[in-house]
Amino acid sequence: MYLIREIMYCKPGKVSAMKEKFLTMSKLSEKMKMPRMRVMTDFAAEQYWTVVAEMEVPDLGTFEKMMSNPQGSADDMKQMEELMKGYHDLVDHGKREIYKIEE
Repeated sequence: MYLIREIMYCKPGKVSAMKEKFLTMSKLSEKMKMPRMRVMTDFAAEQYWTVVAEMEVPDLGTFEKMMSNPQGSADDMKQMEELMKGYHDLVDHGKREIYKIEE
């Protein structure tokens, strides 16, 4: 099992808008048969204005397939495209971390 963590360092005052995008994306992603996302905002972090979204996948092949060929209706895909519009205006920079879960 792998943990995929998307870390977004937002511009000042933009955390709420980015958080709402991720929460909406999480609901839409689940509808599209993607893993449930956990969305977090910083309480104390490396940097102010941080939003983190993470999900678990069974293997990296599943994650790669999910990212390159998302499952969903044409309407779902259109909603996702609309949701992602303008997110660059909210973010200064970001990164992805991938961890293997050792059980």
